Amino acid sequence: MPTRTKAFDTLLFRNNLSTWYTQHARKLPWRGIHNPYKTWVSEIMLQQTRVAAVIEHYHDFLTRFPTVTALAAASESDVLAAWSGLGYYRRARMMHKAAQFVAEHLDGIIPTTSTELRKLSGIGDYTCAAIASICYGESIAVVDGNVERVLLRITGRPEDTTSAGKAFIQQQAAALVPPRLIDDSTNAAGDHNQAMMELGATICLPRGPLCLQCPVYDLCITRGEHLTAPRGKARTLPAAYLLETRTRKHITEVLLEQRPAEASLMAGMYELPPLPADTVIGREPVLSLRHAITNTIYVVQIFESTDTTLRANIPASKTMLHWTSTAELAQLPLTGLARKVLQRLKIMSPRSQPQPLLEALNKS
Repeated sequence: MPTRTKAFDTLLFRNNLSTWYTQHARKLPWRGIHNPYKTWVSEIMLQQTRVAAVIEHYHDFLTRFPTVTALAAASESDVLAAWSGLGYYRRARMMHKAAQFVAEHLDGIIPTTSTELRKLSGIGDYTCAAIASICYGESIAVVDGNVERVLLRITGRPEDTTSAGKAFIQQQAAALVPPRLIDDSTNAAGDHNQAMMELGATICLPRGPLCLQCPVYDLCITRGEHLTAPRGKARTLPAAYLLETRTRKHITEVLLEQRPAEASLMAGMYELPPLPADTVIGREPVLSLRHAITNTIYVVQIFESTDTTLRANIPASKTMLHWTSTAELAQLPLTGLARKVLQRLKIMSPRSQPQPLLEALNKS
């Protein structure tokens, strides 16, 4: 930490950060609430996902599953359908499993401490700390990528992915969290954790941090970008998919393939049928786009078939193929890529969005 006395610097850091957060925090739909279920949903959605994308799904998800018991009672297929477009579907499956445990064994009451929350499926150190501090005022540090970046720069440390490096960050974060006061009606710990995440997300950016707007600039040793480990290059792969539609009794249907239940990725999800690369040579795609999944960028081409030629080349068995009404697409657990393609080709209506807030976030 900076060279002044530790107690003074900690207090000054908290005060500067708190004042800044009160004045500049973004208005997000999951802020200002003290509902552990809604906080849980938002924190799981926000993992490795852009805020703008979460806003698109958050309201609709809670409309379909307004309580933890409603989520527990839903089928996995319905949960995945509501999650479609957010990616990392294991998050949804684990949250559904945890909700069922809460409903069946805890009388539908979500635990109130980080220790008990940590026992639920899919809830790690970050999520249990976030729920416990934001909803219950527990004095525990929340450390995500944004918070880690702030602490590395404040302390003048390079990125360190070793266990010792992680322990250092956790210690620094814990030292900054305000204690819970018995007679304090405010939620100092929860507000502090949200302020730390907000600082990293909006000011202490990975590239080109806005240092002159930072409320703790005077306490920062780095004052700019810190040393980071070189990132592995994303690989690029081609991918081809079939788009085949038909009309029966004035109902338009699209052919989809369901991924096997034992698939390692996106098990049970629906997608457009993949095509072998050699079957589309010389054909003109109806749509080309790029789609990123973790560290892989797929150069995707969609081919339309007016006969059965391409359909005959689908590797999947016929039992995995399903004709689905376009009116029912929104209720299916579609892969993010399938949803993106069907929306761009106007076969499926886009998800309703709170446009003004999304536009503001995209410009920030």
